[in-house]
Amino acid sequence: MKKSIILLCALACCAAVLKAQSSQTGLGYIKLNHVALQVKDIPTSRSFYQNVVGLKLIPVPDSLKNTRAWFDAGNGQQIHLLNGRNFTVADDRNGSHFAMFVDDIKKAEAWLINQKIKYHKQVRFDGVVQIYFADPDEYLIELQQKR
Repeated sequence: MKKSIILLCALACCAAVLKAQSSQTGLGYIKLNHVALQVKDIPTSRSFYQNVVGLKLIPVPDSLKNTRAWFDAGNGQQIHLLNGRNFTVADDRNGSHFAMFVDDIKKAEAWLINQKIKYHKQVRFDGVVQIYFADPDEYLIELQQKR
């Protein structure tokens, strides 16, 4: 009888611990704040993200204007450009990238063609059309249309 009570108590304790662990979310992640990319030339990259990608520029402190550019990526999320890149970015079409939704993937493709920007287009296993193109530093950007 004592062994059964001890076993039941142990199981209850284990269940309570597992329940507490499953209700926790690790660090308490809520949403992405910003992505920072180190670039070779702030004016060139600023122009690209503002005029080609179409992001809205966010003011930075005066002391950072020559070394930073910040952009509103929507929903409180941002892309930060940092001056000083001195390494090669490998544009391997299958590696590191970030993805953005567009209203109309066909219009986005036409825009890239009009701007004479090279891109790679493919259809994902679930039928979603993906377009990849590189920024001036060869960081890969994926576009897809939200369903």
